Amino acid sequence: MYKRLCVLFVLCTTLTAFGDSGEHWLEVKSPHFTVLTNGSNKQAIRIASQFEQMRSLFQVLLPNGSSNGGSPIIVLALKNKKDFQALEPSSYLSKGQLDLAGLFMQAPDKSYILLRLDGEEEHPFAVVYHEYTHYIVRKLTWMPLWLNEGLAEFYQNTDIHEKEVLLGQPSSDNILFLRQNRLLPLTTLLKVDYTSPYYHDEQKGSVFYAESWALTHYLEVNDYEKNTEHVREYARFLAQGEDSVTAAQHAFGDLNVLQKALDSYVQQGSFKMFKRNTGVVVDESVLQVVPVAKSQIDAVRADVLVYNDRAKEAEALLETSLSSDPSNALAHETMGFLKYREGDIPSAKKWYGEAVGLDSQSYLAHYYFAAMLMQSGGDGHEDAIESSLRASIKLNPAFAPAYDTLATFCATRNVHLSEAHMLNAQAIQLEPENLSYRINAAAVLSQQQQYGSAVSVLKAARGVAKTPDEMAMVDSRVKQLEQFQSQMDRAQSQGRGDTAQIEVTQTVRPVDSARNASSHDASKTVVFRKVDGKMTGVLQETPKYPVGDAKGPRHTIQGVIRNVECSSPNVLALKVEKPDKSISLYNNDYYKVVFTLANYQVEGDLKPCTDMEGMKAKVAYAEVSDAAVAGQILTIELSR
Repeated sequence: MYKRLCVLFVLCTTLTAFGDSGEHWLEVKSPHFTVLTNGSNKQAIRIASQFEQMRSLFQVLLPNGSSNGGSPIIVLALKNKKDFQALEPSSYLSKGQLDLAGLFMQAPDKSYILLRLDGEEEHPFAVVYHEYTHYIVRKLTWMPLWLNEGLAEFYQNTDIHEKEVLLGQPSSDNILFLRQNRLLPLTTLLKVDYTSPYYHDEQKGSVFYAESWALTHYLEVNDYEKNTEHVREYARFLAQGEDSVTAAQHAFGDLNVLQKALDSYVQQGSFKMFKRNTGVVVDESVLQVVPVAKSQIDAVRADVLVYNDRAKEAEALLETSLSSDPSNALAHETMGFLKYREGDIPSAKKWYGEAVGLDSQSYLAHYYFAAMLMQSGGDGHEDAIESSLRASIKLNPAFAPAYDTLATFCATRNVHLSEAHMLNAQAIQLEPENLSYRINAAAVLSQQQQYGSAVSVLKAARGVAKTPDEMAMVDSRVKQLEQFQSQMDRAQSQGRGDTAQIEVTQTVRPVDSARNASSHDASKTVVFRKVDGKMTGVLQETPKYPVGDAKGPRHTIQGVIRNVECSSPNVLALKVEKPDKSISLYNNDYYKVVFTLANYQVEGDLKPCTDMEGMKAKVAYAEVSDAAVAGQILTIELSR
């Protein structure tokens, strides 16, 4: 995350609209980038060449980083500030805000780079290079936050010229700030994570960013001058599982000595930088410039606007695009994304379905079409969902979301669980930094009653959690699964052959074959309920509640919660009793339920499976078509 924008920005107070409808757009496709520009042919080729050089350079400098992977990078090179402002996030357009000269936008299915061709700042691509560094190292989940940000700060001032590259140019803002403020102790800096106030608090965060740059710059220069590899050794110790401080002690030596050296370093009068030849010479003669139809560029610009929460402008562009070219598959796809962001799932499904029909080779259209069908429940569309997801994977084998979504599809129907596990593993391998993939993988393992393996996956997931809420969620699920495992172990040790009790015979092990996946009866599951104040597990038929988010009318009922039941992976069922009636409710994932406390507090986390029995509550729910239950739980407000 790039929090301080001092070098790159100029004050701006002007709001802008889209440029002249008669403007001409050009496209250049290089091996790893697609450049779209309303500038000249020469500028189009130069931008494509420069970004290929940038990628080559970063691949050399950060050899353990990742390439573009399965998501394309689209560069929108805009000829002036007016055109840039027509696409940038609306938060930068209000009066008195600072205006960007470049922006890197990473989304799950693609990445955009926006830049101005008229930028005259000292380092006009600083934000782009900063965020591209994060993009390259995103899969190195062992990398501590200080080094991640330090490298991004170190490389952001890179200047790529025709015959040479300037690296590690000092940041005058960082230097000035550190000279005016006390440095953090290295033992503090090295341990900062996403939950730390040194990352979130504005003042403390400034110290963290500046000192991360200084330490990285000092270590890189020191390694070069003394022909050592301390930074590489540090990375090796981290990758082997050492914590950030211990790895630093092994790689850098006495941290007190390093602290004094760093204090002196930021006070010195001059700083060195690196000069090297360009990493790759791009044969610009092979880069072909082709014109782009206005309907096509409007669809691309609309996609950018949707990501930047400028929905009205995006829809206007899409309507213009579709009126001139009704068969524009990208416009249909983007309209589907817009409707999805607005929560209009039926319309999103319609638009994505039309996009698939118009362009059967679009892996994104296939993926989102399947996702929309799943969002609406998926009933009656199972074959279409599965075939679309498999088509998406075939068209782009490096696109992780399709693997994860297909795994989820299998898991919600309790079929092909062994394949679902392998699909989860592939998604994690492609995007190890994605927390949701690991959560979903643990859910599939839990569904197979592989609780020990699921806990191991979740504990590893804590390393990629980036907010306190994410860490709390992971820890809560670990506790829940450990409780399930404990209950099953207790039932096994106390079992007397009574068929009403759990009979556990499985061994927790990785799922690596169809035989393993079917080692237990998929139609049965352990259902936990509180009996005489104790949680008891009973082996019974797997509950089959409607999948997806309920869209029926919403109601609220007040009463007493009874018959709370929990089953794998996160299914919650209960009854709300009133003097005149009793209704049954459910949710297939109780982490989606919003719990609140009306007139009391609890120590630690609320445990839905054990803490709610017999309590007064106000429960909001949405009706479902299944006659066995009244609806899907949305919120629960508990009171005493």
